[in-house]
Amino acid sequence: METSGGLALAMFGAVFAVLLAGYPVAFSLAGTALAFAWFGQMAGVFDLVFLEALPNRLYGIMTNETLVAVPLFVFMGVMLERSRVAENLLETMTALFGRLRGGLGLSVTLVGMLLAASTGIVGATVVTMGLLSLPTMLRHGYDPRIASGAICASGTLGQIIPPSIVLVLLGDVLSAAYQQAQLNQGIFSPKTVSVGDLFAGAIVPGLLLVVLYIAYLLITAVRRPEAMPPLERRSDDGHLGLRALRAMAPPLFLIVAVLGSILGGFATPTEAAAVGAVGAMLLAALRRHFTWRVMREVVESTTRVSSMVFLILIGASFFSLVFRGFGGDRLVEELLTNLPGGVLGAMLVVMAVMFLLGFVLDFIEITFVVVPIVGPVLLAMGLDPVWLGIMIAINLQTSFLTPPFGFALFYLRGVAPPEVTTGDIYRGVAPFIVIQLLMLALLALWPALATWLPTQIYS
Repeated sequence: METSGGLALAMFGAVFAVLLAGYPVAFSLAGTALAFAWFGQMAGVFDLVFLEALPNRLYGIMTNETLVAVPLFVFMGVMLERSRVAENLLETMTALFGRLRGGLGLSVTLVGMLLAASTGIVGATVVTMGLLSLPTMLRHGYDPRIASGAICASGTLGQIIPPSIVLVLLGDVLSAAYQQAQLNQGIFSPKTVSVGDLFAGAIVPGLLLVVLYIAYLLITAVRRPEAMPPLERRSDDGHLGLRALRAMAPPLFLIVAVLGSILGGFATPTEAAAVGAVGAMLLAALRRHFTWRVMREVVESTTRVSSMVFLILIGASFFSLVFRGFGGDRLVEELLTNLPGGVLGAMLVVMAVMFLLGFVLDFIEITFVVVPIVGPVLLAMGLDPVWLGIMIAINLQTSFLTPPFGFALFYLRGVAPPEVTTGDIYRGVAPFIVIQLLMLALLALWPALATWLPTQIYS
């Protein structure tokens, strides 16, 4: 048992080594698992019968209706990106708030929030906002640190503001973990948790996070007016209210249609994602960006992203099977349940590990590899699945902002002009990291921030 447990832990180390060598995630997970399964079988500590469950797992992935929402949400986000919704929103918001001190930073945050709710794709949001708003902010005298920090922070809102691909995947994995935790406790009529529960639970924390971002920017604008100067009034600034309504109404209508249909119980997340995909095409057609070339680019991009997600899921399924075959799940359970501090100690350790993993792994790998292992243990300790899911999402969002390995920092660095240094980006995101940690602390102290709305909607 000690030998097999040691091999289970060694698998994680081997996967990290292979990933750091630059190999694709999906093949690294599956290849490492296969190598350890063969070695374990040769050493007499692994039974290859565990791998007979792999076809059933793959069939379960193929027939999982919830996961169909992933390519549909990706399609919606990419279509909105190609239809230049972000550019139109940013121009209108800049005209509306730009004459205020700090108004351009406020515009970036609000547009980032709307894009997060419209696309749910963090990388695309950060890159789009970096290309569109960073040169404008620098040209008008904004401090590079504040500008880059606001863009990175608002771009990562796609992690927590629904409809988020992160929450779709987390909802599916946590649902299975929650049922497994109850079955392990002898509860044979288990309760369920859905993607809609996570969507509802993320609304209040996500909006509160936006409010905290805006509060910080406004305070900074008052304390350091030279770092966030107002824009000069332009001759074409008439009828701003009407222009803002025209720019915001289509994406807001799409968000309400998607989220409202889920929260109101009129559609499943997959059906709502289909509504969003069709709505994005109609919006692109209304803006006269719906061409054959655009459609081909959107379909190709959606296929690439969706293929990556499902390949990682298949590799993670292979990895988790071998990990359980070595008794790794029992080892993790013993480790977490014997930690000092009980549930609090276990939760702190898991959150710290996920935070560090966020430096080297994307949210997809963490969701598919780590959550199925630690989720059943934490949920068996009595934690609320919705609260746990929101805590994980915000924790990963914080990790993606944290230097030196945060993914959002790399996205912005790739499109930032040469005068914006890596140090500027690192120092710029520091206050927003503090805000993220404050949000985690508030959620830990008041779990009702995440659990109240789902209870009200679905009670």
